Amino acid sequence: METTPNRIASVEALESLYGTPGAPALRKVAGRMTPLYRRWVMTSKLCVLSTVGPEGTDGSPRGDDGPVVQELDPGTLLMPDWRGNNRLDSLRNIVQDGRVSLMFMVPGAHNVVRVNGTAWLSDDADLRARFDRQGRQPATVIVVEIAEIYTQCARALMRAGLWSGDDLSAQLPTVGEILSEMTDGAEGGTAYDQAWGARAAETMW
Repeated sequence: METTPNRIASVEALESLYGTPGAPALRKVAGRMTPLYRRWVMTSKLCVLSTVGPEGTDGSPRGDDGPVVQELDPGTLLMPDWRGNNRLDSLRNIVQDGRVSLMFMVPGAHNVVRVNGTAWLSDDADLRARFDRQGRQPATVIVVEIAEIYTQCARALMRAGLWSGDDLSAQLPTVGEILSEMTDGAEGGTAYDQAWGARAAETMW
């Protein structure tokens, strides 16, 4: 007979398995940008934006060709919402429940920097103009009010060998193939993949 795995159902039971965090894990937390955290965040061109809303959670990669965010003040970050697929999953969540987390990554660095806080959206003309790219601006800017900022343990990226240089992309299906699978061949396929490069170049900003 197959047994049901034990479910950990309380914080007390969880903490009994792991114990207490070490002092450095607590002392590294700041409530706003500091000179060294600023240096890290402003070097990052890629982060993962995590949101939560009444319909569930969402994790969205956010990238730019320079710093992925700007600093409005030591307690506030600005993130442009550049063009995507218009599903608006993250933005819908932010409008309904402002809790967000950001995970900033830098190639070659095994540590990441995490920001937890509250976000809201703005279509303010001055904020949008801060991100102008040859006359193109984001439709909205995500304003993140920092509650805490801290470094994350390096072990996960070290275990994964994320920056080892291994290119595993040849093992992956293309988006066109996935779309074809999901539509029983009605959409996607080779034509979708072949057209993607030109479409992305025209709609990057």
